[in-house]
Amino acid sequence: MSLIAVFPGQGSQSLGMLAGYANESAVTDTFNVASEALGTDLWALIQEDETRLNQTEFTQPALLAASVALYRLWQERGGDTPALMAGHSLGEYSALTCAGAFDLADAIKLVNQRGLCMQNAVPAGVGAMAAVIGLDDAGVQSLCDALAGDDVLAPVNYNSPGQVVVAGHKAAVDRAVVEGKAHGARMVKPLAVSVPSHCALMTEAAENFAETLKSAELKVPAVPVIHNVTAKPETDLEAIQQALLQQLYSPVRWVESMQTAIDTGASRAVEIGPGAVLQGLNKRIKKDWPQAGTEKPEQLDAALAAS
Repeated sequence: MSLIAVFPGQGSQSLGMLAGYANESAVTDTFNVASEALGTDLWALIQEDETRLNQTEFTQPALLAASVALYRLWQERGGDTPALMAGHSLGEYSALTCAGAFDLADAIKLVNQRGLCMQNAVPAGVGAMAAVIGLDDAGVQSLCDALAGDDVLAPVNYNSPGQVVVAGHKAAVDRAVVEGKAHGARMVKPLAVSVPSHCALMTEAAENFAETLKSAELKVPAVPVIHNVTAKPETDLEAIQQALLQQLYSPVRWVESMQTAIDTGASRAVEIGPGAVLQGLNKRIKKDWPQAGTEKPEQLDAALAAS
């Protein structure tokens, strides 16, 4: 059975994540390298410091380290080599690192800077995000067109059929939350985030991040990685860099990305990282697609048994 490994993005972090793997050398070694690169004890942070864990510049390195650690453990335990990889937003960096495109230490520094650029591009309280439930993609676009006014309001995460996240100026997102039902949505739920990711408000973040990204050593991934922006793998290094920059201010095309995987022959998926967000999304994209998680040792054991 052809496997796709999928890697979660921001929002999947939780205090105490990976605690069940504290004695696994693949995990501790990964976090030691990540901590040295960042100059912060990341393992202590994810176990003890919820405030910093939820700050974007720490959330992103913590999640990347967690996913890389779990993938290394997956490999160590004899898990199948994926035919494809994909990551949701930040998870794209986890996928590329696990595919050998980035060195772990470089990737940790990259996503730390990415988080800082995102946070600095939009002052706290200016932007927001919300999940729109119960509208198709065209309906969400219509809602945004109707309520944006002079503000930014746009679909930014095409997560699954009937679940699309919007982002933009807080005032516009607030209007969507209040008036969404009148435009046909079953619910519009605000998300607890500090930056309005993947919309035009992040253009400045991409401009500020560009030089940092270009200075990082990048190799052709050993496993094809489906990009959020194009919903297909890239092998040209410049195209990969461009996809990562565009990702900051462009929608995450998760449904199309998973359809690419299915069309390519992926017959099962394993989520490499904390939480189960992507398993939930993928079940709504294709109900009979076998899904597995790795956050806890018993989940990893079950996923390996299915290999």
